[in-house]
Amino acid sequence: MRRLTFACAAIAVTLSALAAASPASAAPFHLIRWQGNGLCQIWDQGIPSAPWPADYTVVSMELPTFEAAYAFKTGLLANGTCSS
Repeated sequence: MRRLTFACAAIAVTLSALAAASPASAAPFHLIRWQGNGLCQIWDQGIPSAPWPADYTVVSMELPTFEAAYAFKTGLLANGTCSS
């Protein structure tokens, strides 16, 4: 039992060190709306490629966090700009 506890503690310390060493994501987010079905999607600008297929429109300005993008999407769903 002690070995298992020691192993779990070692894994926790290692994961904590890795999490502290990795940089925080600072990429902005946009909200895009697909033309064919009206669905809105949060798009991370840190992804090096563009959404596929290319039949979308950007419907928001750059938003700094995912939470801000989600709140914006919730508002667009409420007023009918985006479909669920």
